[in-house]
Amino acid sequence: MSVNRKLSSSLEMTSTKAPPSRRGSELRMTDRRGSGYSSAGFSSRRPSIDPSRLVRMDKTTHVGGTDVFNVVFIGAGNIMFGSDEGPWNHSFRFEHKLGLRLKVVAIIDPATERAKAVLKKKCDSFVVSAYQNTRVFKTLDDFVKNMSPKERPRAVVVGSPPMFRGTLQPGRDVEMQVLKHFPGVAMFVEKPVATGPKSEIDEAFEIARHISDSNSICSVGYMLRYLKAVQRMKQIIQENDLVVMATIARYAAAYEAITKPDWWDKSRSAGPIIEQGTHFCDLSRYFGGEVDISSVTAHSLEWDEEAGHLSKLRIDENKIAPENRIPRVTAATWKYDSGAVGSLTHVATLQGHNYSCELEVHADGYSLKLVNPYVQPVLYVRKPGDDYEQMYTFPDDDPFFSEISNWIDIIEDIEEDPEAAQILSTYEGTVLLLLACDFRRFTPRADACRTYEFTWAIREASERSRATTLARRSATSVVEDVLAEEE
Repeated sequence: MSVNRKLSSSLEMTSTKAPPSRRGSELRMTDRRGSGYSSAGFSSRRPSIDPSRLVRMDKTTHVGGTDVFNVVFIGAGNIMFGSDEGPWNHSFRFEHKLGLRLKVVAIIDPATERAKAVLKKKCDSFVVSAYQNTRVFKTLDDFVKNMSPKERPRAVVVGSPPMFRGTLQPGRDVEMQVLKHFPGVAMFVEKPVATGPKSEIDEAFEIARHISDSNSICSVGYMLRYLKAVQRMKQIIQENDLVVMATIARYAAAYEAITKPDWWDKSRSAGPIIEQGTHFCDLSRYFGGEVDISSVTAHSLEWDEEAGHLSKLRIDENKIAPENRIPRVTAATWKYDSGAVGSLTHVATLQGHNYSCELEVHADGYSLKLVNPYVQPVLYVRKPGDDYEQMYTFPDDDPFFSEISNWIDIIEDIEEDPEAAQILSTYEGTVLLLLACDFRRFTPRADACRTYEFTWAIREASERSRATTLARRSATSVVEDVLAEEE
């Protein structure tokens, strides 16, 4: 995706600020703020953050101190080290957040030459102190066998392709391998949690249970939840005690700029709803609540239909099996458990580079419309007593930094501002249940896994609809042939 947001290059690798108080080593995991656990069994997570607390990366001071912060990066691709396609670059955010304390002890990637190339670039730059002792390994097992005690990581970032994570299958079970070697270590896992076959969804939920049982501080990369605009929407809903009645999501991709063959192959990427539309499915859940999966219906425009022709396709689709070619349009509707209604339309129809994305949230008297969240978010708000929308802008907001910054603050258990850091997107999650006896308690819920399950439900519903259409056409053709023979 081509975007206009530019990454700041004003990083200072020294600190003039005394480090905030840290007491992580003195706390049990169940007492950590923001971890989702407490000694009383109640979650300390909140569903939102005051948007004024989300500070721009170039306006924040990194966490000072003399103790090192060891990190392992799993994956040496674009999400970890950046590309011209978009603003993603986790290593860049870690460098800003931790400064001289950051020590990347290992980069794990089977493509070792690519990993060595990005490592060389880092070592030739002003952030060399974080990478001068970094080693490259093909597998996590290789690192563990060669790891010294001082290289034990405080955090692991999982940025490998989703087809290699989120399952219990050997070679595709990176989260389980991390938990095996480093029980309870903090993990950041990219979205979606997996892109395997539907039959493996239960395995993602099993991984969520293991993460929860390990007391790992885990965050999943649904960064749009950390947008100031999104948190302002949450704030309006909460301050006015609103009940969401409908969510309307629209995602228009610039297909001409998508040149990776895997993206166009459902057998590898799982399709655009699961791989790309997942962000808007997640935001829909974030505002609307849990989805009644049985209510999901969807229709698609496929590659072999008259309206499905694309004139600027940059890959050779003939190399992809017909049954694995992606839909050009997917339109879905569903009911939330609350009774509210949701909808999503995903299209791969735009040419050029820029995408067009919007999310509307409606409640009694209110309309909240988020426009252009990936580039320069704008929020339009209509309130009771006013027929016109108010417009809010959020210049230079960086949700990628906010999600990393909040996660690290919780790992460090910084006391400087005990209400600032919250994990908004978790692998395991929590949910408050109201039991028949009116006793409230929290129970584990696989948050990111629910979004994954939801995206699969949309894909399946659209494929069922297509199968019905094809069967009807086939039956009609048979009848026409019989009538023609009788004539």
